[in-house]
Amino acid sequence: MNLLKFHNKIKGYTQNRQPGIEADMEPKPIAELEEYKAAGKLENKVALITGGDSGIGRAIAILYAKEGANVAIGYYDEHQDAEDTVNRLQEMGVKAKAYAHDLKDEKQSQKLIKDVINDFGSLNILVNNGGVQFPRDHFEDITPQQVKETFMTNIFGMMFLSQ
Repeated sequence: MNLLKFHNKIKGYTQNRQPGIEADMEPKPIAELEEYKAAGKLENKVALITGGDSGIGRAIAILYAKEGANVAIGYYDEHQDAEDTVNRLQEMGVKAKAYAHDLKDEKQSQKLIKDVINDFGSLNILVNNGGVQFPRDHFEDITPQQVKETFMTNIFGMMFLSQ
């Protein structure tokens, strides 16, 4: 099955930008399981989740908050998604804040870590979730710029934050 053709049939599923805007997606992704029973496993912990504004990152942020963690989310430029996620986390009774940044930029990544520690008092958990992808039907359709963008975001971004 050609996944790109399948995805293009669902309105809002495929967008002409990366990262996508979850607020524009229909149907909305499921980020929260109401029946999940938390056990307080992350009480008094601070987590930074890149790409935490939407998708898998949002689901992780919600689960961590259910477990009692205060949550910082890093995001690129999806301001509405970030605001929606922070509001949901705060409704759950945890401290939450969103930070716009570019994973490809080493200095911005260093500043992000410092800002989270300054705002939350510590940082115990780093979830390197933010990333990009350029799916193509054929390998020869992948451009050198797409490979560079992928490595700078997904590999170097993780390295910059983890250092």
